[in-house]
Amino acid sequence: MLKNYKHIYFLGIGGIGMSSLALYVLNENKVVGGYDKVKSEITDKLISQGATINFSDEFKIIPKSFLDKENTLIVYTPAIPLSNKQFVFFKKKGFTIMKRSELLGEISRDKFCIAIAGTHGKTTTSSILSHILFDNNLSFTSFVGGISENYNTNLIQNGSDIILVEADEFDRSFLTLNPNIACVTSIDADHLDIYENEMELKKSFNLFKNNIKKDGVLFVNDQISMNGLTYGFDLKSDYFISNYRVDNQVAHFDINFKKSIISIRFQMQGKHNALNALVAFAIGNFLGINNENIKKSLSTFKGVKRRFSYVLKSPRIIIDDYAHHPTEIDAVQKSVKEMYPGKKITAVFQPHLYTRTRDFMDQFAEILSEFDEIILTDIYPAREQPIENIDSNALLKKIKNKRKFISKKSNLSNCLKNSKSDVFVIMGAGDISDEVQLIKEKIELL
Repeated sequence: MLKNYKHIYFLGIGGIGMSSLALYVLNENKVVGGYDKVKSEITDKLISQGATINFSDEFKIIPKSFLDKENTLIVYTPAIPLSNKQFVFFKKKGFTIMKRSELLGEISRDKFCIAIAGTHGKTTTSSILSHILFDNNLSFTSFVGGISENYNTNLIQNGSDIILVEADEFDRSFLTLNPNIACVTSIDADHLDIYENEMELKKSFNLFKNNIKKDGVLFVNDQISMNGLTYGFDLKSDYFISNYRVDNQVAHFDINFKKSIISIRFQMQGKHNALNALVAFAIGNFLGINNENIKKSLSTFKGVKRRFSYVLKSPRIIIDDYAHHPTEIDAVQKSVKEMYPGKKITAVFQPHLYTRTRDFMDQFAEILSEFDEIILTDIYPAREQPIENIDSNALLKKIKNKRKFISKKSNLSNCLKNSKSDVFVIMGAGDISDEVQLIKEKIELL
């Protein structure tokens, strides 16, 4: 499909998943254009690479070079509303239109495909594995759902024999893939605006598993009831971790497998991140990469932007994280408390989506109550319209902690400046990260 078109136009081009595809087709010498509602570092980079991007959905501003339907492919993200004027225009005019996931399936179809799935952990796992492959000079292209700190990009390329992708469960996107190697890191209830219930979500993961090629292999977290090579902290797993500890903000642990033990030094803290490193190691081992070389690669992995990222370490500690689900917030909370025992910790949380806030209101309240202080901002709506009686005030009332507040996003830096806490954890999948630099500057002046 892709080879039949010279011009590719992306609706939602600034999204983390869409932008890696846009970079890929730019590298394939295609003419790339697109729409996004906001300018960002990502859109600036795409423009500098040669993409033409507009920030209004008016169809009249679409460049003429993308109006030839015989030579232009339209790619869209499900985050784009079907009422988007450019989407409506292209559909009415009979352009070939495909979802981002369909294009990803097309690119990976005739390649050796590694697909990392899971409601949490897939971005970090994909980034770690990409670093292992790059460090060991394998021929691969990796589409990552975050910005790698090692490479400062979400598209990592060193050839094309292997295609490494994040297998996204949202909108059942991962069912377009037929991987040789698949991984399922976690299956927690999420995207209940798409799935009727948790059972339907689990069914989709089983369908994903069934898509693995005939001689393929599945790596699965040992907490999930699914046949495959298991990994985790359970001593009965095919790959398991022992002797986990954190020393001077560096994680140390042993990887046990096939009667072998490899001692690991890893810069990302938290047992959840150790598990991500473990399965990346296991896949690298399965691919035949030397174990000592994988160990070395793990020691030089710097992380993923907004995945437990240190913004400031003095005079206060600021950690920025993408966590937007109760399970993810719980993992962050446990990691921070483990690393900073006795320190006062403030959680700043921007809820993401009205439906997610509604579906997990009690779980959010329970986990957030574990912090010493909680500051909520308004819900980031993304693609959704407001839901009656679902807002940050409703969540705040359920939090069992006297030190709880609501703040406008723009006033967060002043709120934190006056806080007595030692550690600030800023969480959310919306635009809260836009405030992090200003918060850092205010705290540095203390």
